[in-house]
Amino acid sequence: MTDAIALGIPTVRAQAPVLAPRRPTRKIQVGSLEVGGDAPITVQSMTTTKTHDIGATLQQIAELTAAGCDIVRVACPTDKDAAALPVIAKQSRIPVIADIHFNPKYVFAAIEAGCGAVRVNPGNIRKFDDQVAEICKAASDHGVSLRIGVNAGSLDPRLLKKHGKATPEALVESATWEAGLFEENDFHDFKISVKHHDVVTMVQAYQLLSEAGSWPLHLGVTEAGPAFQGTIKSCAAFGTLLSQGIGDTIRVSLSAPPVEEVKVGTKLLEFMGLRERQLEIVSCPSCGRAQVDVWTLADQVEEGLKDITAPLRVAVMGCVVNGPGEAREADLGCASGNGKGQIFVRGKVVETVPEDQVVETLLRHAQDMAAQMAEELGEDALAGTSPMVSAAG
Repeated sequence: MTDAIALGIPTVRAQAPVLAPRRPTRKIQVGSLEVGGDAPITVQSMTTTKTHDIGATLQQIAELTAAGCDIVRVACPTDKDAAALPVIAKQSRIPVIADIHFNPKYVFAAIEAGCGAVRVNPGNIRKFDDQVAEICKAASDHGVSLRIGVNAGSLDPRLLKKHGKATPEALVESATWEAGLFEENDFHDFKISVKHHDVVTMVQAYQLLSEAGSWPLHLGVTEAGPAFQGTIKSCAAFGTLLSQGIGDTIRVSLSAPPVEEVKVGTKLLEFMGLRERQLEIVSCPSCGRAQVDVWTLADQVEEGLKDITAPLRVAVMGCVVNGPGEAREADLGCASGNGKGQIFVRGKVVETVPEDQVVETLLRHAQDMAAQMAEELGEDALAGTSPMVSAAG
């Protein structure tokens, strides 16, 4: 350990401030996890494998779990996929949701397979309304919850004719109608989603839905797009709703590997004070004042700390304007210029080193601090989600 440890590592993790209290919702069970009420907001993703390829599906679920995913959804469009569900549900370390479209028989197969929940799209499943009573009984008998997933692209034609298009009102009318069918059968273990690809429409739909009942809500911007665009759309929509206390579980839908969805979702919740903070890197943006290649420096630090999830805030700064102040505000930081760099630990300069030694010195202090945190908090070595770089200045 270095002398930096003597500067004090907190033994209690401070509760992060939140923008608004959570909206009261009914609490349901999704496998081993609670969703809704005062339960933590969960992050979901969906496998991209063929579900009947059990080995590949379980491997991807393991990767998602390691990245911080709480709940995973798998597609079930065929008999072969339905037959694989019992093994996948049993061997997955996180609850598995079966995603059902078109054929109601797979709803019953997923329930009997021991899935944590089943996602149903009433707009797609043929004869769905006629089988709600049977679905409710099967789900109740097996302790399985459901998600009513309403999508803009699969609204009932009657609603499209009535509203002209997939408006917020149309999405909410579809969701509340289907919710009423379950409630008429005294079944309440379900959550609802009303997804749309447009941020404003999606936000307005969830705002209306949150006023209409106390159902737990699954947030999603459907077909959000490639990683860059989809991340912005999802964060804009989720940030708006979560800042109003709306939302109990989220999925960031990206045209990208599902692990990337989990990274975005977990960091979004961390930065909003809704999930325990892990590693955060604060770094300078591009700026003519910089006296060092901050981009390269930040990339090297991010790569070096990718396996650390200790709740450290690490500042990587490049000039004398904001650098020293930002570095002092962080748990650990560096301010570089004129061929050298100062290393700060909790507000104190502990080393001044040549510029080409800044990264290795910063990484050494970060590793020591993370190890000390793990020891004092009684945890195993902290590893997992890679950090994301946020600009400061």
